[in-house]
Amino acid sequence: MLKTTLEQWRMFRAVVENHGFYQAGNAINKSQSTIHYAVQKLEKSLNVKLIEVVGRKTRLTNAGELLLRQASHVLDEAHKLEAIGQSLTQDSERQLKIAVDEVFPQKILYNILQDLSAQFPLLRIELMETVLTGSLELLESGQVDICISSTSPNYGFSEQLCMIEFIAVAHKDHVLHQSGQPLTFETLKDHHQIVVRDSGEHADYNDGWLGSEQRWTVSHMRTSIDMISNGFGFAWLPVSEIGEQLTQGLLKPLRLGQSSSRLAQLYLLLNEATILGPAGRSFISAVRYHSKQLAQQSGKQLFIPGIEREEKVLQQNIAVELLAETEMMELV
Repeated sequence: MLKTTLEQWRMFRAVVENHGFYQAGNAINKSQSTIHYAVQKLEKSLNVKLIEVVGRKTRLTNAGELLLRQASHVLDEAHKLEAIGQSLTQDSERQLKIAVDEVFPQKILYNILQDLSAQFPLLRIELMETVLTGSLELLESGQVDICISSTSPNYGFSEQLCMIEFIAVAHKDHVLHQSGQPLTFETLKDHHQIVVRDSGEHADYNDGWLGSEQRWTVSHMRTSIDMISNGFGFAWLPVSEIGEQLTQGLLKPLRLGQSSSRLAQLYLLLNEATILGPAGRSFISAVRYHSKQLAQQSGKQLFIPGIEREEKVLQQNIAVELLAETEMMELV
């Protein structure tokens, strides 16, 4: 029979984390005397001193520090066990298949998935990273339940999530930055351009302008970012994924005027033949929340070194008109 309880260890940890018995009581809604009694009973049961009171401060003993590490692990595992039990009672799905366009901010996606895993510990997640029509194709073939896509069909459930901004950039030492003069698309034709291939099997689109005579095509957005960061040509890249490189000055925007920036709409698409369980609904809720936050941030005045910002929708309309007149570009 065990001499100690999880509740005693929980109160012991609360004393340490909150730097005192009184503070611990407030943190976990217990009286100070209850906290004192629990810790004293632990010490008596184990015949070891866990905490010393020095003046008005509490301090862990060497034995207390060692046992706290072990107790914290046990408490965390107990919380996981309870979460698993709760997920079973919720009749949660065992697997969730998701396709996400690579231009969706990765940090946001990782945070959503981490929270989802904590909420549904038994859930198996199958994440498929796609480009352009790839997500839609996987959804239509029934291979995924939910997708975040940069293309939307004219049928089924489709919800606008947020706009992703792309800007034309090159490495800070690239020759395109040397003249100091505004660039034209004619100038870009003589330099390596990195574009991203559509991951859909039944489509033949590439991401970005296709006017360069020295175009390099890659399969992933991350590859494009890495190549540009290492000085290989130029590309239109999502601002959300190159913020660090821009801040550090590793990448610099090209001086293309209004056409240096373009927008891509992302959509939330669902397979209507699939009945989503609690995990799927939780994922959708989180995606909507973070997309709304992203849209609110994008609505504010943004600053990117080397570019004077103007109204994004106006920029997009002007860029589209320019492309139609010159027939030199293709917007995806």
